[in-house]
Amino acid sequence: MVERADSAFVKAALADTDRRVGEGKPVAPSFLLACVLWSDVREGWAQRIARKAHPFPALQEAIDEVFDSRIGDVSGRGKLGADMREIWMMQPRFEKRVGSTPFSLAEQPRFRAGFDFLRLRADVQEVDERLADWWQEFSLADEAAREDLIAQARAEQQNQPRAPRVRRVPKAAAPEADAAVETDHEPLTDGEAAPKKRRRRRRKPASGGAAAPAAE
Repeated sequence: MVERADSAFVKAALADTDRRVGEGKPVAPSFLLACVLWSDVREGWAQRIARKAHPFPALQEAIDEVFDSRIGDVSGRGKLGADMREIWMMQPRFEKRVGSTPFSLAEQPRFRAGFDFLRLRADVQEVDERLADWWQEFSLADEAAREDLIAQARAEQQNQPRAPRVRRVPKAAAPEADAAVETDHEPLTDGEAAPKKRRRRRRKPASGGAAAPAAE
């Protein structure tokens, strides 16, 4: 923890912990440890995404790697590790704000811990603050208001510019095998016949190896 205490995310987590203690609220060790190790998880996750891995399996692999290297296999599979894993695995799900995902996510037992984690990420500009604001409003809204929020999120997604389609450029034609073929004409106009190709002729050597004299 000491080596990560200077990071903006851990500082925000420690400040939030102090606030909760001051307000008499409980502090879960799994949440604080999840904050401390998040930079390792995020780095491993980003590396796998860069290799075109699917986001969810990539995150699971990054978490397993951190458990094995940082807190040991046993701790990583116990309740402490299970709570941390759930907090981390919620993060990409917060990006999905349409369909049934928001309703099912909000019903998760660890939703509040996952959302508090998202809020800390927004505080350090790791994610868009509007995303955390949307989930804050959704978590407190009634059924009708939640439907309105989902419709709003759907409209925002539809209005986002789509990435341009990449046009495949056909491969260039292979060069002709006979490199000695030349043309000495201007570009053709419509209806004009193509001129015949002229081939460069090589002079045959005279008998005895001497070059043949040029014709007068």
